[in-house]
Amino acid sequence: MRLRRLGWAGAELEHAGRTLVIDLIEDASPLYSNERFPAASRPGETVAALVTHLHTDHADPVAIRKALAPGAPVYRPEPVTGPDDDLKWTCAAEESFREHGVATEVLRPWEERGAGPFRIGAGPSLDGLGDPQLSWVVECDGLRVFHGGDTIFHGHWWSIARRFGPVDIAFVPINGPVVELPHLQPPSPFHAAMLPEEAAVAAPVLGARIAVPIHYGTLNKPPIYVETPRAVERFERRARELGITPLVVPHGEWFDPSVAPVH
Repeated sequence: MRLRRLGWAGAELEHAGRTLVIDLIEDASPLYSNERFPAASRPGETVAALVTHLHTDHADPVAIRKALAPGAPVYRPEPVTGPDDDLKWTCAAEESFREHGVATEVLRPWEERGAGPFRIGAGPSLDGLGDPQLSWVVECDGLRVFHGGDTIFHGHWWSIARRFGPVDIAFVPINGPVVELPHLQPPSPFHAAMLPEEAAVAAPVLGARIAVPIHYGTLNKPPIYVETPRAVERFERRARELGITPLVVPHGEWFDPSVAPVH
């Protein structure tokens, strides 16, 4: 199996010509950037798309529609319910999925599905802004890959490893942002995704030998969204201290975990 880091938090998995994408986005405008992130490598042929949550920096229905084979599933967490303020960061993605005719299926923690050569497990996750999230564990070709979206640190790591088996590679968010939004007042001074050191700690608890940092470096817009400083440097240092191989992968680049250098 080969892996590819897409834009921001995105990842693509490939085995024997079959691909699966997680948190695919091409349009970086939700991150206040004019950048275009890499598209799926096999447009119109991708066997499944997984979405950790319905924020527009993790769910791009236009990119997903282009990527998917006819009838391929899109798995996602449950919708947000509540008053308008509770829907502010999810309604755009929900409306876009409807507008572009992309059907989705809600999974709940611990549910499993199969798509092509991939076995998919939905794990618990916690969002720093209170919106429903899932983490994903995908098994294929003897490897298990974890993807954590933009989760905060939580106590479900052990359960995920026990339920789906220890993972081999973990894609983990590292930018530890402090977020101040008009509809979330008074603001919290605590980070809304994992700090680099927390991401490094999550990897060995999950059983991973390789950890790939995601969700960093593109968005820093004070005072609304302030990323923690030197995230990659701090993540690499702590991962090595824990005996984990940190693998920093540029957007769009493939790698083979079976030949990745091990710390």
